[in-house]
Amino acid sequence: MSSVASRRLIEIRDLVKVYEMGDVQVRALDGVSFDLEAGEFVAIMGPSGSGKSTLMNLIGCLDTPTSGTYHLNKQEVSKLDDDELARIRNREIGFVFQTFNLLARTSALENVEVPLVYAGIPRHERRRRAKEMLEMVGLGDRMHHQPNELSGGQRQRVAVARALVNRPSLLLADEPTGNLDSRTGEEIMALFDELNGRGNTIVLVTHEEDIAHHARRVVKLRDGKVVEEHHRAA
Repeated sequence: MSSVASRRLIEIRDLVKVYEMGDVQVRALDGVSFDLEAGEFVAIMGPSGSGKSTLMNLIGCLDTPTSGTYHLNKQEVSKLDDDELARIRNREIGFVFQTFNLLARTSALENVEVPLVYAGIPRHERRRRAKEMLEMVGLGDRMHHQPNELSGGQRQRVAVARALVNRPSLLLADEPTGNLDSRTGEEIMALFDELNGRGNTIVLVTHEEDIAHHARRVVKLRDGKVVEEHHRAA
């Protein structure tokens, strides 16, 4: 892990995001700076309105900053256009959302294949990689089930497999346990611990202390600024 962790994956400097709300300007991010090494597991925390969702959208290349710079894998993505951002998202970032975002009436296997379809991967290779990911998250015996035939925890595991199937540089999880009961949430967090142990870089957005406790580093936001940062002993 140490050799992996020596490579800087994310470099954010003085990130500002201002939203225009009619005649009012809302400064959602106000000069955020931090770095992330490959192989890290970081939780971004903060109360509602702190800017954590805005920061996640910028890290995930779903939005662009008003000012400041964001480098992902040494490429400055803060100035890319929408098409270039879409390519970066598909190649570099795997997303896990609170609401799973799975396609209904489509098997777990086919759901996991979706990013590979967009990437133009041949069908036989798509199927092989999707099966491999589902087995890795413990769903080898559920790959032909549709989402409505799976529990909430199983659906989130499908979403994790889908996020990882493109072998992204970064796994970005937004409140991944928000729709799960506490026991199932702990199972999903144990999966994230395992993935991080395998070398996956994870950024987790959460407002729950017990979920953030799984991360090795916690970055706390308030009013669009980083107000606290601490590392947890391994």
